[in-house]
Amino acid sequence: MAKMTEHTFKQFNIELDEIRSGVLRMGGLVEAQVTNALAGLRTGDLALLDEVIAGDKRVNLMQLEIDDECNHIVAKHQLAAVDLRLVMTVIKSVSDLERIGDEAKKIAKAARRLHSSETSFAPQIDLGASAQIATGMLHAALDSFARAESDDTASIKRQDAEVDNSFKATMRQLITYMMEDPRTITSCLELLFIAKAIERVGDHAMNIAEYVVFLVQGEDVRYGKSQASVAGKD
Repeated sequence: MAKMTEHTFKQFNIELDEIRSGVLRMGGLVEAQVTNALAGLRTGDLALLDEVIAGDKRVNLMQLEIDDECNHIVAKHQLAAVDLRLVMTVIKSVSDLERIGDEAKKIAKAARRLHSSETSFAPQIDLGASAQIATGMLHAALDSFARAESDDTASIKRQDAEVDNSFKATMRQLITYMMEDPRTITSCLELLFIAKAIERVGDHAMNIAEYVVFLVQGEDVRYGKSQASVAGKD
């Protein structure tokens, strides 16, 4: 019986390690998807953009596989609180990673339309700075998950505010272009879709960072600001 218990314990640890590794593998794929979509936008490499669009199916499949592994762990084992937090963090994190993959696909599709169009009325909008911050947030959030440390959450939160403000500024800029020259409307809308997708990448990265806080500290900080605001009104 002792040997059986030891074997079960080792197998359980292997299963937990596998779902941890699964998040990081999926995170690496999603990072590459976003990076390649932005590179295709910058260079007009249509083959690279097509690769990103096709690669979204692989991201979706990885989410399904990891979710299935998590369901098996919950069904087979009586989880301690810390292990249950890990499983919950994994399930939530891969959901956000899948959505980041969707945003990468949106960027790639919009970039493809932009570069395939013969219109010369595309405004010069620099999305590079916000894109770099958003991808950096994603990398930092995944690194926090890998280390099971939440020290970077405050920094990621500040960067999220930067990305949000950058999107608002870009939106105002694009609206001005469209009002001044209706010929830019089509390209401006494509750029607006891309800017919004970048902003959403930052939002999902922020979510992952907050899940790590839950994993490490057992504290759900997702709605801290809104709850504090409501409490202040009471």
